[in-house]
Amino acid sequence: MDAAATSAPPPATAAVADAAVRLRVAVGTAPVDLVALLPGRPFQGPAAPVTHLGSVDVLLETIDDAPPGAVLVVDNGGRDDEACVGDLMLLEAATAGMSGAVIWGRHRDTAQLREIGLPLFSRGSHPFGPRRVPPAGTAMRSAFLDGVAVSAEHWIVADDDGVLVIRADDREVLFAEAARIQSVEGAQAERMRSGASLRSQLDFARYRRMQSADPTLTLRRYLAETGGAIET
Repeated sequence: MDAAATSAPPPATAAVADAAVRLRVAVGTAPVDLVALLPGRPFQGPAAPVTHLGSVDVLLETIDDAPPGAVLVVDNGGRDDEACVGDLMLLEAATAGMSGAVIWGRHRDTAQLREIGLPLFSRGSHPFGPRRVPPAGTAMRSAFLDGVAVSAEHWIVADDDGVLVIRADDREVLFAEAARIQSVEGAQAERMRSGASLRSQLDFARYRRMQSADPTLTLRRYLAETGGAIET
């Protein structure tokens, strides 16, 4: 893994999603009820998944084996009756050089987690930790985020719009297309700020004339045929 790949700012999840649609590449989306504890802190990295069994040993094993820049992905079944990570565990992850955490469940020690500063997505906070007796066994190095499978073969991209789960093998092509989309749309936004409306840039009047003559014409098809770049 290229260390620069995880230290560089990730492309926006919206751009990666648009790239996936354009390239017809399958991308998983984490549950929308996962929210960022630290908004404005995007992160990315190879997935370091684990299924939580009620004991911290499996989390420590996963952190111990994870490469720098990895994202800790913990499957706690979306439980609402307990928190499965807290300040010590996420401080350990941060100290190990992990780039963030995605928890299909709840966290605790919220004030301390804000101080630690490791970006985190979870279902929210809960004061109790696990009160169940954990079963004996080895760590399950996989996770499901409400049905979205995560393995060590995946790459995580997260920002304020949510969390994407992509195949690591698809990362380069998706990121390249996402960067192109962001560049084009950024230029469009700058022209809009300078007084050129989006409608004029897309020659929207021409589209309406063509669509009047051919009601089957969609804006998406028109843009594809004319080289337009806005995502619809």
